[in-house]
Amino acid sequence: MLVSGVIAFIVSLFAVLFLMPYLIDYLKGLSFNQNVSEYSLQEYKEKAKTPIMGGILFIAVPTIVSLIAELFFGFSLETLVLQLAFVGYGAIGFIDDWLIIVRHNNEGLRPLYKFLLQVLLALVIFFIYRSSVGNLSIRIPFTTISIGFGFFYAIIILLMFAGSSNAVNLTDGMDGLAAGCSVCSFTVFLILAVLAKKPVMVVFLSSLLGSLFGYLHYNVKPAKIFMGDTGSLALGGALAACAMILKQEIPLIMIGMVFVLDTLSCMIQIGSVKLRHKRVFPYTPIHYSFVLPKEKGGLGLGEVQTVHIIWLAAAVFALLGLIIALH
Repeated sequence: MLVSGVIAFIVSLFAVLFLMPYLIDYLKGLSFNQNVSEYSLQEYKEKAKTPIMGGILFIAVPTIVSLIAELFFGFSLETLVLQLAFVGYGAIGFIDDWLIIVRHNNEGLRPLYKFLLQVLLALVIFFIYRSSVGNLSIRIPFTTISIGFGFFYAIIILLMFAGSSNAVNLTDGMDGLAAGCSVCSFTVFLILAVLAKKPVMVVFLSSLLGSLFGYLHYNVKPAKIFMGDTGSLALGGALAACAMILKQEIPLIMIGMVFVLDTLSCMIQIGSVKLRHKRVFPYTPIHYSFVLPKEKGGLGLGEVQTVHIIWLAAAVFALLGLIIALH
């Protein structure tokens, strides 16, 4: 199992490193470039010519690699759930990216339609999971207690998948930020999958990590490509699926704490502006406050420094999440 994981990581890493330049050139030829919101910080408007939809490659490679692994280790509905979440949420993101590109603005899928698609997919995943595993309980860390929720577990699943996918999407605002934080989170789930002796999941996560490292080579500043909603929604869906399969619903919060904090900052900011007509943070998502000039209330840090600080925070949160998951 470990050997298969190492092979999957290496193969996927070099596959993405080799294929990504061709994808970048292809997307450039189609003028599939990032559309930057008029409300973005000024320094990020220069990213408007960077190709988008780089997530296509780090979705395709792990999916193919894990399908090959099933020929050796056998098929399971658990694996189907993980692949469906990864590819399915990636497909929703792809539709959103496609509409943004063809319309030449940031109005992709209507928020209601996007949310309904996310809910529908989460329900499909829930029913498949229920029929294959049937474990609709949540384990309380540091105790021997597991609370059964029955059909109400579906509501938890909806919140997990919608929240996780949108949270990663919000964090994808700086070169290398979302991908680097995702590496930290998925590394924890890889360790847990190894301990749970789930070989196909180990291969999938090893392949995903190799693909993300390959993608980061082209995504760190100055980014040559962005993952788009295609990639961010897929990563968020996969995180939620990993937590569900490995029964780590509560540790997921700590494992993905950077994504949680970015999302909470937006929710708090919106609520404060609507109720108090005042901002709580200089800019949201909160990672933009790091680079905002001091005279505007920010920390005045550079983008690279900010990304490295948040990567470090993501690694610490992931380690704490692993400790929680193991107890």
